[in-house]
Amino acid sequence: MKNKYMFGGAIIIVFLGVMIYLFTQTNIQYESSFAKVAQSGKTIKATGVWVKEKSYQVDKAKDVFSFYMKDAQGNEMQVFYHGTMPNNFESSTSVVVTGKYNAGAFHATDILTKCPSKYQEKPVQNANS
Repeated sequence: MKNKYMFGGAIIIVFLGVMIYLFTQTNIQYESSFAKVAQSGKTIKATGVWVKEKSYQVDKAKDVFSFYMKDAQGNEMQVFYHGTMPNNFESSTSVVVTGKYNAGAFHATDILTKCPSKYQEKPVQNANS
């Protein structure tokens, strides 16, 4: 009878250990400073805006989409994404990329774009003009 309780307790302890480990691995933080993104060696969400002056590149043979983004302090970072360009990328007002900084560039596994809202108030034009 005592062996059943020891075996059950061991299973519970192993299960809790695995759950704690998985929780710490999936805790991804947002970062708006590219200096901190470059120092972090783990998966992170970086926020910024697309640098339209530098355009973007699409390599269809390698399935790589790359562009430059700028943080709130004006620092620029090149982003490489293995996948297709998001449909609304060119009209986006901000970009959130998930991935890791490595070898002088950010290697994204996911890209989220924020576009201007269709619910924003538009300027009213005067009919008498």
